[in-house]
Amino acid sequence: MPNAIEKIYTDGACSGNPGPGGWGVVIYFDEGAVHELGGPDTHTTNNRMELQGAIAALDYLVKALPTLAQTSPVTLYTDSEYVKNGITKWLKGWKKKGWKTSAGKAVLNMDLWKELDQLNQSVQAVLPLHWQYVKGHSGDVGNDRTDAIATGFAQKHPPALRTLELENLSSHPESENDNSSSPSGHEPSSSDENSAKPTPSTEASAMNTPSSDDDHSSGTDSGRSRLDALRSLVETFHLADEIADEGYVLTSAEVANLVGISSSTVTGKGDDWIWRNWKFQRVQQEHHQTFWHLERIR
Repeated sequence: MPNAIEKIYTDGACSGNPGPGGWGVVIYFDEGAVHELGGPDTHTTNNRMELQGAIAALDYLVKALPTLAQTSPVTLYTDSEYVKNGITKWLKGWKKKGWKTSAGKAVLNMDLWKELDQLNQSVQAVLPLHWQYVKGHSGDVGNDRTDAIATGFAQKHPPALRTLELENLSSHPESENDNSSSPSGHEPSSSDENSAKPTPSTEASAMNTPSSDDDHSSGTDSGRSRLDALRSLVETFHLADEIADEGYVLTSAEVANLVGISSSTVTGKGDDWIWRNWKFQRVQQEHHQTFWHLERIR
C-alpha cells in the first residue's frame, strides 16, 4: 500500500470545441504505484474538460488523504494555462468582483471554477498544493499519458486505466464538463472559450468504492473495475483490427493514443516494431509528420 502521492497530472480535450470531449488524470504514488481516472462528455468545450480533469484530481486527493501518511506537498501538473492562471492568479479577483472579470462580464464556466476553488481550499487546508504548468506534447510522460486518456475518451475509444484500490474512498460523483486551454496569461474572454487544443479528452471515474449502505462487497467492486478495464482494452483491440483491415495510416500522435505511450516513444522505436498482436511499420513522412501502417499478426 503506498504511503503518499508524489505528483498528479491532469488534462482535458474536445473535438470541435464545442463538441465531444473528455478528461484524464494520472496520480503517481510512492513505491511506483499509479492510479488513473478519465471520462467523456458528449457536448462540451476544451476549457470545461481541462477544469473537469483538475476537479476530478482534487476530489480524489481530498478523499485519499485520510488513508495516506501524506506529509509532503503535492504538485499538480497541467498543460492548460487557463486552469493554472485561473486558480493561481485570476480567481481571487473574480471572487472579489462577485464572479465578474476585469471587464465586468460573468466568469465563464463559473460552476466548475467554484467547485475547483472549494476543492483547492480543502486540500490547501491540509497540505500545500503546487500548481505547475507543463507544455503539452513535449515528451513529458505524465502529460502524454493524461492526453492519451482524455483523447481516448473523447473519441469513444478510451485506453485501459491503471487503478489502485485505497480503503475508505467514496465514489467520484458525475459532473458536467467543459474546458479549453488559454495560451496566454491574460483573463479569458468569451472568444477564448472556443480556442481548441489539438487533442480531445473525457470524463469517467475509474474509482468506485461502495458506501456502507451498498449491498456489494469491496471485492465485487474491485472485480467490476478490472472487468471494465478489460472491456476498454478489448475495445482498443477491435479498433486496432479495424484500422489494420481498412489500411488506414496513423500519425505518431495517433499511434501513441492507441497504444497508450508517448509520441516520442513511438518515433524512437524504429521503422518496424510489434505491439500486442499488431506490427507497426513506418511508411512515409510529410512536412515533418511521420505516418505508420498497422498490420495484424495472424
